[in-house]
Amino acid sequence: MLILDSDTTRALLPFAKLVPALRDAFIRGCEVPQRHSHVIDTHGAAPGTMLLMPAWQADAYLGVKTVTIYPGNTLSGLPGLYSTYLLHDACTGKPLSMIDGNEITSRRTAAASALAASYLSPNYASSMLVLGAGRVASLLPQAYRAVRPIQRVAVWDINASQGEALAARLRADGFEARFVATIAAACEDADIVTSATLSTSPLVQRAWLRPGTHLDLIGGFTPAMREADDGCFESTAVFVDTSEAVLKAGDLLHPIEAGVLKATDIRGTLADLCQQRHRGRTDDTEITVFKAVGTALEDLAAAVMAYEGFEGLPRTTPRAESHGNVRRQA
Repeated sequence: MLILDSDTTRALLPFAKLVPALRDAFIRGCEVPQRHSHVIDTHGAAPGTMLLMPAWQADAYLGVKTVTIYPGNTLSGLPGLYSTYLLHDACTGKPLSMIDGNEITSRRTAAASALAASYLSPNYASSMLVLGAGRVASLLPQAYRAVRPIQRVAVWDINASQGEALAARLRADGFEARFVATIAAACEDADIVTSATLSTSPLVQRAWLRPGTHLDLIGGFTPAMREADDGCFESTAVFVDTSEAVLKAGDLLHPIEAGVLKATDIRGTLADLCQQRHRGRTDDTEITVFKAVGTALEDLAAAVMAYEGFEGLPRTTPRAESHGNVRRQA
């Protein structure tokens, strides 16, 4: 079985190719059951959680991402989250590859955000505000540069030193990047505002968004998490990654409960945009909002791209002849 570590997985998933791969996956579709969540008793310590996220395409690939979340690990100096991806042949069930799940998750999340922006942000967008300085947030400027001419990046984070460090890394990558201490002022100069935090209270207010702004919310994935106030969903063009977002995202549940937003007001999903069932942005003054919670379809697409792109894939790989993009050793 092919094993792809984090460095290899990262190298195999450049955004210029990953964004189109996700677009193709949303057009093609696949089977995506509800994710499984299980609580793990740790006999006294904080309980752990195991998430299982399967997806498959008939006659092609089957994959499952496992995520273990152990909050108590911080006391031992260990990461609180581990993730792996196991890719199988969907016809035989035979395991094909084990792939670094952290790289799969972070890169597909940023790529899906950029994919949505290719339909929802202004074509001229060259400036963006990034809220957060974690793994996913740090990838967003590069991902967006694959679809828009991003030059200027403002970074905000609750931890100023982490925000400053991310701005410095982005400058080294060729962006005009700076850390900002306040979100409100930075919104005035941003064509795109993207948020990848774990906030439980709104960070972005509608009053700060200028006409034509694209607001991207990808950090919150539970009912208790919020990154934008209710006003951001009033008389704006709201889109989601999948219909599951309405069931679990606090950013949507709160304005719906307040009567500001109706579920029927949501204009479409990422599949609707990719399959051209909705055109996306309609004019340069429209405020667009994209709310994502993630889907196993994206994980599977990224895993397949990494697997098929690995140049060391042996000739004996099952079903090699059925996957035309597989490259083999001589």
